[in-house]
Amino acid sequence: MPQEPIEVGRPVPDFALPASDGTVIRLSDFRGKPVVLYFYPKDMTPGCTQEACDFRDFHPEFRRRGAVILGISPDSVGSHGKFAARHGLPFLLLADEDHRVCEMFGVWKRKKLYGREYMGVERSTFLIGADGRLEAEWRKVQVKNHARQVLEKLPE
Repeated sequence: MPQEPIEVGRPVPDFALPASDGTVIRLSDFRGKPVVLYFYPKDMTPGCTQEACDFRDFHPEFRRRGAVILGISPDSVGSHGKFAARHGLPFLLLADEDHRVCEMFGVWKRKKLYGREYMGVERSTFLIGADGRLEAEWRKVQVKNHARQVLEKLPE
């Protein structure tokens, strides 16, 4: 049965994915806290590295506001572990190798690069409230100033 699209104001369905620290993380583990869920195409690439480092640099402020940051891409747990270690990321990266969660959020899209078409992640971020409802979404994200924009949506 097809799942209803995730929309602002609606509850976000629970999911579980393996994390960069070797654990399995469920979205419901963070009920009671706002969750910043950011989807990115690939570890170790320039745009994704900049985005991860921007979230890293703002992490103390996100934490002060009670929020949890989780990054998701189709890369493996091993790749995520190396990426997080190399850049000192203080938050977990989740491996969605079968892109099930990417599809659930509607970010697994047909893309084009140098005339070649392929399926991949459309850089997107979702702010899930402490009550588990989607509060805000950013699709087709431009990396510059994005982490700050997300932070500004959280109450001080």
